[in-house]
Amino acid sequence: MSETTSPTRTGDVRGRVDALLAEHAERVRREVTAVAPQAGPLADSVAALLSSGKRLRASYAYWSWRAHGGVPGTPDEDAVLRVGASLELFHAAALFHDDVIDDSDTRRGRPAAHREFAAAHRRDGLSGDDGRYGASVAILLGDLALIASDAEFAAAVAVLPAEAARSTRTVFDEMRTEVTVGQYLDLLAQSQPWDDDADRVEARARQVIRSKSARYSVEHPMALGAAMAGADDEALTACRAIGLPLGEAFQLRDDLLGVFGDPAVTGKPAGDDLREGKRTVLVARALRRAHEAGDAGTLELLRSRLGDPALSASDAARLAAAISATGAPDEVEKLIDSLAGSALDLIEQRTWPAEARAQLAALARQSVDRHS
Repeated sequence: MSETTSPTRTGDVRGRVDALLAEHAERVRREVTAVAPQAGPLADSVAALLSSGKRLRASYAYWSWRAHGGVPGTPDEDAVLRVGASLELFHAAALFHDDVIDDSDTRRGRPAAHREFAAAHRRDGLSGDDGRYGASVAILLGDLALIASDAEFAAAVAVLPAEAARSTRTVFDEMRTEVTVGQYLDLLAQSQPWDDDADRVEARARQVIRSKSARYSVEHPMALGAAMAGADDEALTACRAIGLPLGEAFQLRDDLLGVFGDPAVTGKPAGDDLREGKRTVLVARALRRAHEAGDAGTLELLRSRLGDPALSASDAARLAAAISATGAPDEVEKLIDSLAGSALDLIEQRTWPAEARAQLAALARQSVDRHS
């Protein structure tokens, strides 16, 4: 999809949200340096992370608002864009924290914040453990982004009618709790011993996908936009029916990119998910196919090397090749097509204004047909 036709650009949704985030970055700078001038690097790191991103969540919220009767050029439009900015700030907080939890080296082509501050610790000759210092600072950065997210959300819903504000706040709070629980479930899954039951491994993986990513990436943003427009329970239920399978497809694409993506495009080293031992649907399908084929070598390779942080680039390539040889990536591609197809069918069935329906359908395709 070309840049000029992307739904994150149409109506300048992305540009307007970017402007709001730039304002937040400057506000964070003023506030933290007013407390202590040496806190400037915190503001630099927040600004760097906020300067990029697809803004898909903000776009889903905006076009869902339009689909449910939102009128451009009104104060309510400013409010839904501010909620979009709040979603992006929450996403930034999740990324700061997630990179610490996963011990990731990079984020969007740059050193992850905890790595950046660990390097600064070494460069400046500070005392103590540099890794612990970097992780601690990254946690604080996530907290700063969370504070900014909540402040922006509160300001946005303050202009809404009381019932719409209450409904929107309910969705927002549910989303934040669910993402936190989903992160815990992801940690728990990675910490458990390998299970010979591939169906059980996949069921756990999909539970993590739904709570940690699927609802947060698509379902909740759509529900937020609808709630801001005063949508009723039936309309919110319809948003959830569209958003859940589409969000699953979005994360399944991420799982494929985490193993087979081009680092120059994804901004993360190839094989990071393999080093972290992510118990994904892709891995579950590979285990099942290897078991069905009686491929003891592949089973042993996956169980012994997945989750090994010392995997070299060649080791990761060997694991990726083994997964590919099972046929699991093709199965996941078919699952993505099925989930996205069901969501697109439901979008087409809605009696939404034509422009909003078309933009949400384009967003759906953009979410799953991507390389980063």
